[in-house]
Amino acid sequence: MITSVVDSLHDLPAAQWEHLARPAGLYLSHRWLVGEEQDPTATSAYALVRDRRGSLLAAAPLHLVRDEPNDRYRPGTVLPPHLRPRVVAGARRGYHNTPLTRPGLAPADRHACLALLRDTARRFAADHGTTHWWPYLTARAAAGLAPLYPGRPLHLEDDAVIPLPGTDFDDYVASLPARRRAHVRRERREFAAALPVRRHLLADCHEEAGALLAGHQQGHGHDRDGVDAMTALLSRQAAAMGTEARVVAAHDGDRMIAFCLYYHYGATTWIRAVAHDREHPAPHLYFNLMYYLPIEDAYAHGTTALHAGMTAIEAKRRRGARVSPLYALADEPSAGHPGPR
Repeated sequence: MITSVVDSLHDLPAAQWEHLARPAGLYLSHRWLVGEEQDPTATSAYALVRDRRGSLLAAAPLHLVRDEPNDRYRPGTVLPPHLRPRVVAGARRGYHNTPLTRPGLAPADRHACLALLRDTARRFAADHGTTHWWPYLTARAAAGLAPLYPGRPLHLEDDAVIPLPGTDFDDYVASLPARRRAHVRRERREFAAALPVRRHLLADCHEEAGALLAGHQQGHGHDRDGVDAMTALLSRQAAAMGTEARVVAAHDGDRMIAFCLYYHYGATTWIRAVAHDREHPAPHLYFNLMYYLPIEDAYAHGTTALHAGMTAIEAKRRRGARVSPLYALADEPSAGHPGPR
C-alpha cells in the first residue's frame, strides 16, 4: 500500500472519491468537501491510501484548524484537558464521521488501511506542531480505529436516524405506535391550516435563511454567528452544492419565517439546518420543518432514512428514530512520529 497527501479534492476524480464516500454520508462527499475548502477557518488536505495499481483503498480529509467557530468542535469543550489537537481527521462538520475505506475490503486489509491513515494524519499534524483527533465517530468507525490509538473512545453525543419504510408518508406514519400516529396527523393538519409552505433552492433564499439562522444561533448563545457570518456560510454551501441544497420554508405573506435546509445523499436525507422567527409562532412549526416536510420530500426522492442528528433525542425517538452513540478518538502527544514512509 502507498500513502500520499493531496492539497485539494480538485486533484482527485470525483468518481474515485465517491466510491468510498457514498456509504459514509454527506459530510464526506466530494462535493461537500470541495465546498468546505473555501472555509477560511481551516486549511484542508487529504490522506490517500492506494494499492500498487493505483486504486484508491482508503482516505481521510485532514483539517488544520486556525479558528474554530463551533463550540462542539473545539477540543477544549469536549476533550480531556491534556488533549488540544489542532488537526481534525475526517469530517469537520455535520457531527457524523468515519474514515473512508473501499467497500468489500478484507478485515485485515481494512485494519492496515486504518493504520496508514492514522500514521499519515500523525505525520501531517506533527509537521504543523500539533496532534490530530477524530470527532463524532460512528460506533463502527470508533471500534475500527480504537485499537490504533492510546486512549479509549470518548462518548460525545447520541445520533438519531429515522427509518422511512414503504413508499410514502402514510407508510412512515403506519410504522409509529398508534398513539403517536394520531399526534403526527394532528400536528400536520394544524400546521397546514396556519401557514403556507414553499420549496426553494438555497441559492435563491440564502440571505433570508441566513438572517433566520443567525437569530436562531444567537438565541442559543452563539454570539459569533451573526447575520453576515451565517449568510456567508449558506452562500458557500449554495455555490458548492447547487441544486442539491434544498430548502422547505414557511411564509407569512412574502416573508420567510422558518426554514429547513436538507440534502439527499446516498440512501439518506440529511437535515443540515432548521431555524425560525420566534416572533411568528405557529402550531407545530418546528416538528413539521424538522421532520414531516423533509420526510415527504425524502419519499419523493427515494431515500430510505432521515438523518435527524443530535439533541432533542427523546423527541426524535417519539417520531421513530433509532439512536446510536458518537465518539471521539484523539492522538496523544506522547504517541510520537511514526517515522519515515
